[in-house]
Formats: sequence, C-alpha cells, structure tokens
Amino acid sequence: MTPDELKAYCLGLNGAWEDFPFPRNAELCTFKVQAKIFAFTALDTDPLRVSLKCEPELAVQLREAHAAIAPGWHLNKRHWNTVTLDGSLPDGMVRDLIEDSYDLVVAGLPRAERLRLDRP
Repeated sequence: MTPDELKAYCLGLNGAWEDFPFPRNAELCTFKVQAKIFAFTALDTDPLRVSLKCEPELAVQLREAHAAIAPGWHLNKRHWNTVTLDGSLPDGMVRDLIEDSYDLVVAGLPRAERLRLDRP
C-alpha cells in the first residue's frame, strides 16, 4: 500500500477527514471521524507506518503473528498497534485493520453522531 492509497482509503470512510494537529511534528497526520482519531501516520516516511486502534486481545494476537505489527509507537499499547506497510501484509488485511480502527472509534461516538454517519 502506497502513501496515496493509504490516504485515499482512510478518507474514503464515511465522515473521515485528515488533520495535522501537532505543530511540533508537522509531518504527522491523523485521520479522524468526528473529532476522534482512528489512524496516525507520517505519509513521507520509508517504510510507511500507520498506527491504528485495535481490540486489546486481537492487538496481542496480531503482534505475535506478524512481524510488521508492533505495539503502538508513543500510544497506549493496549489499544493501538503500529503497522509497517513494507509489503509483508496483504493490502486487504491492512484495509481490514483500518476499518476495524474506524469502527472502534465510531462505536464510541454518541448515538446521534453514529446515526448521522450511517446516513448515505
């Protein structure tokens, strides 16, 4: 997955938008739904990495099964994984991980906001 593909996929999720909220780390972008972050990345790094929310038990399983998945860098390691996009993981799996992160964030939004996101 290329940086452009990662960005396009994240922004293609309903209600998602890109933000650069960290003045001291201007290259770090976030992808949010409402005001909640579901992905962190610096699109110009090599190798490309993206940090994503994950259910705690699944996060541990993924780290054990895949060398490209590590505890979230500078994040709550119980709830975040950092995924290195070096080609060792299929793009479909990466898209699933992004969707799972997005879904976890959406599930934590107030009901009215979730309902607005469900509308076409």
